[in-house]
Amino acid sequence: MTTPRKIKKIACVASKSPKAQRGLKAIAQRHTLVPPKEADALVVLGGDGFLLSAMHEYLELNIPIYGMNRGTIGFLLNEFKPDDLLERLHKAEPLMLFPLEMTATTLSGHKLSALAFNEVALLRYSQQSAHIQVLINGRERLEKLVCDGIMVATPAGSTAYNLSARGPIIPLGSNVLALTPVSPFRPRRWNGALLPHTTTVEFKIVNPVERPVGASADSFEVRDVTHVTIREQTDVHATVLFDPDHSLEERIFSEQFVH
Repeated sequence: MTTPRKIKKIACVASKSPKAQRGLKAIAQRHTLVPPKEADALVVLGGDGFLLSAMHEYLELNIPIYGMNRGTIGFLLNEFKPDDLLERLHKAEPLMLFPLEMTATTLSGHKLSALAFNEVALLRYSQQSAHIQVLINGRERLEKLVCDGIMVATPAGSTAYNLSARGPIIPLGSNVLALTPVSPFRPRRWNGALLPHTTTVEFKIVNPVERPVGASADSFEVRDVTHVTIREQTDVHATVLFDPDHSLEERIFSEQFVH
């Protein structure tokens, strides 16, 4: 990891929760804040979901993001301390996160694209199971997966929805993605796969009218999809800052030994 650039001007955004708003007030009393467009770094107060939304909202600013936990779990966030913030920012270690790009085609023929730093997920929207054909780099690997859904997760997102679906935890820097089914019924013994991060994954919905499926890229959702393509997007990235003793890499590694 490299040392982040010199940080002089900081911006701060907070979720609407009272806890996050109190944190914003405490920081504003101690530090001069500027709008995000003028800042060298963005401080985000909230939970993991709010940090994820901030990564999307401010992606084009190309400034590092430093999250402080004002939510519950705070897996992607640092400990909240309003004092000595500039010093902490200078010492923080940057981590570049490259998103997945989802391109989804709907029943009406529309194509929509969105980015995901955690996962791209497909889920059924009816009482019937979804029937999904799975192709890897253009080659059919599963003719018909009968399931509630399926996802492609990044290492950073492997401890989120992917983990709750019994997907593998992926260490950062491993250059792999998790392909994880949600409640798979057929094939009986297929529990997913690990894929190189350069892989292109395609999902084709079998009988999408009678068995409707929706797709999501983090918080972006689209219903009634017929075809979804997923690949890593290397032209853009988010830089997230972590305290040296609170690195995401260590937390993901340690999560594998939680019992």
